[in-house]
Amino acid sequence: MTEEHPILETRDLTIRFGGHVAVDHVSCAFKRGTLTAIVGPNGAGKTTYFNLISGQLKASAGQVILNGADITRASVPERTDRGIGRAFQLTNLFPSLSVRENVRLVAQAKAGLGFDMFSVAESHIELIERAEHVLAEVNLIDSGEQIVSALPHGDQRKLEVALMIALGPQVLMFDEPTAGMSVDEVPIILDLIKSLKQDIDRTILLVEHKMDVIRSLADRIIVLHNGALVADGDPAEVIALPVVQEAYLGKVPEAA
Repeated sequence: MTEEHPILETRDLTIRFGGHVAVDHVSCAFKRGTLTAIVGPNGAGKTTYFNLISGQLKASAGQVILNGADITRASVPERTDRGIGRAFQLTNLFPSLSVRENVRLVAQAKAGLGFDMFSVAESHIELIERAEHVLAEVNLIDSGEQIVSALPHGDQRKLEVALMIALGPQVLMFDEPTAGMSVDEVPIILDLIKSLKQDIDRTILLVEHKMDVIRSLADRIIVLHNGALVADGDPAEVIALPVVQEAYLGKVPEAA
């Protein structure tokens, strides 16, 4: 059952670049255990909105609220510590090390032990177990000993998700996760996100252009256009709205 209070909120969130308002007083709440797709035409403000939530950009006005606390002025590391994770912008920490060691090092840093790659692994059994659990969750358990630089592209994307999960986020943010992937690789990431969605303690935000991907994953769609929130609701209902057909799909609805 979804909890009453949202885990994440934006209240009148706004950013201006000179005279241009890229995100315009967007108020939206996200509840635990849901996957929300954020859609809109190019230049609508989707990634900018993501950047405001995750801290890459500072708001001109408005607030970002996480678990009831105002994090609007918090840095990216502070937001990460508080439970916001963003995938596909992480780089592999140590390409020459194994998949398992990469995940262990992130878990080690999360535990406050730093990124000491020369730490004796046997002295941190709980970190090894955490790494194994994360690798199993992203279906990389059989690739634990592979060197990261030798991984196929799809598995590298899965590792990026693993690194995010190892940080223990409550909010998982995916900005166009299928961009640049081959037709064969896309299902790998979609299946992974579907699997992550099964955990009702996680909240997932997804920016994606592919409508078939959105239909298969989203519990809810919000639509941004010219930086403003113009639609919010059930996927089928939102996709059918004239403003979405015109602004996002480039279609003019037929007259009744």
